Amino acid sequence: MNLSQVCLSTAVGVLNGGGRALRVTGRDFPDLGPDKLEATAQRRTGLSDFGSDAFRRPLQRLTMALEREANLTLLGRLTVHRHLISLLETALYVQHERVRRPEVTEQPIAAPVFIVGLPRSGTTLLHNLLAQDHTTRAPSTWEAMFPAGFPETPGALRRVRRRAVTRLAWAHRFLPGFNRIHPLGEERPEECVALMAPAFASALFHALHRVPSYQDWFEADPQTRGFDMHYRMLQQLQSRRGATRWVLKCPAHLFSLKALLARYPDARLIQTHRDPLRAMPSIASLNTALRRAFSERVDPEEVGRDCTIRWSRALDRFLRERDKLPRERVLDVGYGELTAAPLATVERIYAHLGWPLTPRANRAMKEYLAANPKDAQGVHRYSLQAFGLDAREEAQRFARYIERFNIPCQAAPMSTRARPRRAFQGDSASEMGG
Repeated sequence: MNLSQVCLSTAVGVLNGGGRALRVTGRDFPDLGPDKLEATAQRRTGLSDFGSDAFRRPLQRLTMALEREANLTLLGRLTVHRHLISLLETALYVQHERVRRPEVTEQPIAAPVFIVGLPRSGTTLLHNLLAQDHTTRAPSTWEAMFPAGFPETPGALRRVRRRAVTRLAWAHRFLPGFNRIHPLGEERPEECVALMAPAFASALFHALHRVPSYQDWFEADPQTRGFDMHYRMLQQLQSRRGATRWVLKCPAHLFSLKALLARYPDARLIQTHRDPLRAMPSIASLNTALRRAFSERVDPEEVGRDCTIRWSRALDRFLRERDKLPRERVLDVGYGELTAAPLATVERIYAHLGWPLTPRANRAMKEYLAANPKDAQGVHRYSLQAFGLDAREEAQRFARYIERFNIPCQAAPMSTRARPRRAFQGDSASEMGG
């Protein structure tokens, strides 16, 4: 830890100590009441029309869970307060653009491709690779942060990008080493949870904070609100910078395939597959790191149990919905295949989708791989044991999935291993792409 990190850690400690002292007096600052948050966003933007009040019930559920369950530090409360206001501002700006520019609502989102699969199964690597093709559109991180509310001029775009860089710089300060788990960058493709967050119907919140009652509601909800916002965001982004084809990514769509297909009936899916006994401790490690930045206490074993129960349940539900689709609508990609031969995997994907892989796109993907070698930010290490998970129990929990896709389960007892096949090669306990 260098001097600046020591100073920051000390300052954060003092700040959070002040928050604990305030709590003893029965006061919590800042106020996370939904009405106050909404009024602040309206005052800051000078706008009042959200287009719908569908966000209010999810926001109320979320703030209630944050207050009761998240164990937020003062820094955590300040961060959440700013995040929620920013999302409300985004909703206001997006609605304002739809009213001011009717062409936004006329944007067709045709046959989008969604990369889905268990978290930490190569979805991020694949999304980044496909986004290198200049004919493919993926929402970048800065666009997801600031999709509207500024003119489409070079100066305004530079200022917005700088704001995104500043936000990410603060994230790096409070999450040192997080790039080993999941690289961040303003130009990197962003996943769908960020596009759905302004409706407050997104799996993002339980990844960032311990809000199990909110996540229970989210999983039981039809999730139309989140996909309505997702669609609005894509229309907004496409109206500013057009798209020949969209490639999107979100492991959390395992919770919501029915809603996804209702909003995008012509969507095509690429499902990545990885040994779940590797994937589960990896996502538990990511969630633990995120929550520790802003919570008084985090129990890694609780995180591990929560991850494996929720994701196994989501996977079962997803596969039941997937089985209703024509087989040509879904392509399966193994984690081992992707990490061992990424360009050959991309060629197979393009052939399946009927897309031409141009020399320019191929060259851009090669350059991306050369500039982003495996473990360039350091090795992300994790284990089942660190999160209180038992290999035999987890192999049993995911047995149907392992058997259906013939996934080699390296950490499982020999009797539960599926016979490996060439397409789904094994992997190691370090990450190349989440």
